[in-house]
Amino acid sequence: VLFRSQSPLAPRAPHFPTKAKHVIFLFMNGAPSQVDTFDPKPALAKHHGQPYAGKIKAVGSNGRPVGYLMQSPFKFREHGRSGLPISSLFPHTSKFADDLCVLRSLYTDTAAHASGCLQMNTGSIFIGRPSLGAWLSYGLGTLNAALPSFVVMTDPRGGPIGSASNWTAGYMPAAYQGTLFRSKGNPLLDLATPEGVSPRAQRRALDLLAELNDQHRRERPQESELAARILSYELAYQMQTSAAGVVDLKDEPAATRELYGLDHPLTADFGSKCLVARRLIEKGVRFVQLYSGGGHLEDTWDGHSDCIKNHTLHAGETDRPIAALIADLKRTGLWDETLLVWGGEFGRTPTSEGVGKPGRDHNWHGFTMWLAGAGVKGGQAIGATDELGFEAVEERHHVSDLHATILHLMGLDHERLTYFYQGLEQRITGVRGEVIRKALA
Repeated sequence: VLFRSQSPLAPRAPHFPTKAKHVIFLFMNGAPSQVDTFDPKPALAKHHGQPYAGKIKAVGSNGRPVGYLMQSPFKFREHGRSGLPISSLFPHTSKFADDLCVLRSLYTDTAAHASGCLQMNTGSIFIGRPSLGAWLSYGLGTLNAALPSFVVMTDPRGGPIGSASNWTAGYMPAAYQGTLFRSKGNPLLDLATPEGVSPRAQRRALDLLAELNDQHRRERPQESELAARILSYELAYQMQTSAAGVVDLKDEPAATRELYGLDHPLTADFGSKCLVARRLIEKGVRFVQLYSGGGHLEDTWDGHSDCIKNHTLHAGETDRPIAALIADLKRTGLWDETLLVWGGEFGRTPTSEGVGKPGRDHNWHGFTMWLAGAGVKGGQAIGATDELGFEAVEERHHVSDLHATILHLMGLDHERLTYFYQGLEQRITGVRGEVIRKALA
């Protein structure tokens, strides 16, 4: 049998002491508009309907022309003791304004959804690099033996463009890749024990298989993929009972079901995913990523034709469950060891795409995300976009800075967390990346 010390997911000490042990990444697939969510721009009301005459001439993956300046249809109010401005799209999440650290000056390198999702998840616009969850599993190992270290739950309308490339282990051993869970029914396909096979018979078969595999592995000590494969058989066996129990929500009390909106059609899916995420980290899962929006265009946050209708729908699906997750983490004591990340692959323009079209195009020059939870200084906004919300101009932070900050909050130095591949010590931040110190408590 593969000893725990030999497992690629054996627990490892962080580089330095830290509060955070888990990450829940709330990925708003399709790119939410910063000027309609957490980055108010009063100047847009003043110039509403006027042509944009700035330096950015075209945006979006298809080179769409910049249209007309469009004020946000959503009212902003100051919330909490901090007075953090949040739009009316988030009446529930705004109750936790003093816990949110809003990053208003992020930028990335691409305007296309596929490469944007890849860069947000892996640090690179190219397929084949390890994802953030894989880096954390590699750097810290797992906190449980019965569930994966890294779990992904997509939207029922589809996954992100690029699919599994967004949660791959890339050039690392396969043990570090994300495991795709379904939030309804069996969490994993082909997990049931074959008919007629008793638990005792299955256990004996797996033990024999592990012994034979381990003999094979000892003769090939440089093949780390073998250890990952051996571990996967044992993990699959453990998950036959543990995974099914985590996603079974039918016995949740009425108060919990109401808190997460499980019985409301609008919030049922994302609410279920948020509740399952809380259960997963309670069981020791290291990294959980939840996707809001799947497929393409209006099924995601990609509001080209009507950003008002689009964002009203997707914010309505997620606002209540996210607030419930925050409240539940606080109630269960998991808040002090869990880091929350909210955002998409980039932002949206402060212009419409034409006369009478309330849609917004892609904007990678300046956009917003937020952090909350363990180690984060809440109740603040860091950085700023220009007067209209087109471009990050104050305390600009590349997506690599976000990754460096997440790793830091988990006790890892992004410059020391490396993996040797193709003759180089690779890292998720590449040759750049700085920790956003203002975000730290």
